[in-house]
Amino acid sequence: MAIIVQKYGGSSVADTDKIMNVARRVVRTVQEGHQVVVVVSAQGKTTDSLIRQASTISSNPPKRELDMLLATGEQMSIALLAMAIDSLGQPVISLTGAQGGIMTDTQHTKARIREVDGERICSELSKGQVVIVAGFQGISNSNDITTLGRGGSDTTAVAVAAALKAEVCEIYTDVEGVYSADPRIVPDAVKLDVVDYDEMLELASLGAMVLQPRAVEVAAVYGVPIHVRSSFSKERGTMIKEVNLVEREVSVTGVAYDENCAKITLVGIPTDIGALHKVFSSLAAEGVNVDMIVQAGTSTPRADLTFTVTREELSTALSVIGSIQGDDSWRTVCDEDVAKVSIVGAGMMTNPGVAARMFAALSEEDIPVYVVSTSEIKVSCLVPRSRYQDAVKACHGKFELDLGN
Repeated sequence: MAIIVQKYGGSSVADTDKIMNVARRVVRTVQEGHQVVVVVSAQGKTTDSLIRQASTISSNPPKRELDMLLATGEQMSIALLAMAIDSLGQPVISLTGAQGGIMTDTQHTKARIREVDGERICSELSKGQVVIVAGFQGISNSNDITTLGRGGSDTTAVAVAAALKAEVCEIYTDVEGVYSADPRIVPDAVKLDVVDYDEMLELASLGAMVLQPRAVEVAAVYGVPIHVRSSFSKERGTMIKEVNLVEREVSVTGVAYDENCAKITLVGIPTDIGALHKVFSSLAAEGVNVDMIVQAGTSTPRADLTFTVTREELSTALSVIGSIQGDDSWRTVCDEDVAKVSIVGAGMMTNPGVAARMFAALSEEDIPVYVVSTSEIKVSCLVPRSRYQDAVKACHGKFELDLGN
């Protein structure tokens, strides 16, 4: 029998009725002749609620203890879902991340999965049981509970699917699949039938919230097909897999945005490589993730260096920069009123003029562009946060993505 891994997000198990709906879907999958492993997130906004509770105790709680607290959300979900499946007459067992063999590094609140020991899961499957594994959590080699950060349940599901050589990893959520743009901003956005791993990785990294980027990365490395679909519908969603097309007529697949951005500019920083190394190595040491990077005026001894970070990490980044600046004469300017808008498509590699069309779309709407970054399959622009929705609509229309081509 083929193994199918199903992951259900917090909205899919938010209350008793939804838990029973998931239970019936799982049992139906078993009745169709599959072995099923289920990965579950915490119910609804449970994780946010736990974080708020922690903040009433301490403004800076120890990360190890925060992980101990946050892990309880998923443990509640797996137990409730197991009870629901059992009530339908299907043998089932729930496992914490540690019991399910999810081994991670030691970085609390942002741990990375090192390996999945599937022995316990396989043993329980061989007994005819559905196995429910807590998402978002694992255990380090020092025997401490760890959590994987936002969206970590997606990564858990894909890693488990890879370890078990599952036929597919189904990611159930509250949307029908992956769209050419956020339908809340672009009403005529279309659902995509198939998206390549590379395209999905860019879309996820650039703000499309359907999948966690690390989950897509793991899927690409191990060749795990992902089926993104709705918990509330039987309709087919979007398949994420390797697409072997020599040439693509379609240059752009989708438009993504990220309004969780802050722009930092180091004005008049020395252009020697030592200064750059000091800035970015210091930020990395504090766990600050840097995104778009542009340096201007490199032919002179000093230049302006611009990069972006998340708004949550802005204060940490500014503190780090202040600590390394010393008596140097360069100064720091930051701006939180920005957002990143990106076009993504593997067809960009063989279709010239894509960037020009994007800039034309933004120009026609008189939308300023502060920073531009590119890769083989994406172009990203930093725009005023007040105009990012206009930018998404303009790009979606310019590339005629509503036609589904």
